Formats: sequence, structure tokens, C-alpha cells
Amino acid sequence: MEVVEVAVRASDQVTGLGAVSMLSGSPQLSVVDSAEYAQAKVIVIVEEFAGDDVFTFLREVRAASDTPSQPRCVLVTDHFRAGDLMTAIECGVAAVLLRSETGDAELVSTVLAVSHGAAFLPPTLQGLLLAQLDRMRRDVLEPHGLTLSGLAARERDVLRLVAEGFGTEEIAVKLAYSERTVKNVLHTLMTRYGLNTRAHAVAYALRAGVI
Repeated sequence: MEVVEVAVRASDQVTGLGAVSMLSGSPQLSVVDSAEYAQAKVIVIVEEFAGDDVFTFLREVRAASDTPSQPRCVLVTDHFRAGDLMTAIECGVAAVLLRSETGDAELVSTVLAVSHGAAFLPPTLQGLLLAQLDRMRRDVLEPHGLTLSGLAARERDVLRLVAEGFGTEEIAVKLAYSERTVKNVLHTLMTRYGLNTRAHAVAYALRAGVI
């Protein structure tokens, strides 16, 4: 059985001890002390107000981490500013729980799920996140020919045709590009992502769900 290392941070000592007690009751979790924040797989932060000090702390911990994957965060709070959502995600926050509604079982199950890559946001924050991503796509990415996947629109078009078995000349005809342009698009893409062959590029795009 995999045991997940989890750390707890709370400005209020009593609250912190309560969270440690909740988590220690699970045989699947091992609570580490504050000196090992950067080595934990998940950090639980319990704060009445989640603000800039929380994000500064998370940036410092992630910068200090030498683990293959940086710690993810479960934020338990009563007050979260909607405008901080993108910042929180950039800092590794994968779940936001309401402190007044979170019991032992929910906290433990959320930490375990986050340790395996899941994410949890209240419905209102999910809607806000989708709206912000759509605005980013429309106002920032599309004017520069980019998509949310990180691929330029023409990179995605070329890869889709490569995946369908078309050669360089055929792709050039279908997209009204020169053959040199098709080759340059593929070369730029493969160099950016460290891909070795066209087949490797197609496999990458399929795994990423962009074609």
C-alpha cells in the first residue's frame, strides 16, 4: 500500500493540530513535520483567509522541492477571493474546501485523490475557471494563433493530417502551405517539445488530447 506524505500548515496552532489529527487517522497518509514541506506530496493549508502570504509560501516550497513532482496543495478556508483562482492554480492548489463544512473523511479522501492527480473546486470556482480560460483563449492566445493546448492552430492542423497518414506534399496541398512551411511547422514543434520523429509528435499530441 502506497503511503502518501502530507504536511500541514495553519497559522492557528489548535487548527493545525486538529488537521494533523484528522489526517493521522488514515493508514494511507503519513504526516511529516514542517521542516519537510518541500518533500511532501500534498500540503494541506488551513486558513480563515487565503491570501498573498499563502501563495508566497507555496511558491517558496515548490522552488525548494527536488522531488520529481512538486507538492500539490489542498486549501481549506472560509474566505477565498475569486480573483486569486489562477494564482492559486499556478502555485499548485488542486483543491479548495470550505473549512466550516470539511470533516475527517472528506479531508482524507481529498488529500488521497489530489495525490493521484485529481482536483476539486466548488462549483462557483469551476465556473469562474472556465470563464477565465475562455477569456484567455479569446483575448490572449487566439490573436497570436495559439490554443489552450499550447500548440499553434496550424501546428495542430499539420499534426492531424500527419496522424491521418498524409505526407508533406499532400499536407501542403490540403492546407495551402508550401512544403517548406509544413516542414518548418513540424521542426519547430518537435524541437520545442523534444520530440524525435513525426510518429513521436503524433503520439504526444494524442496523449495531450489536442488532435
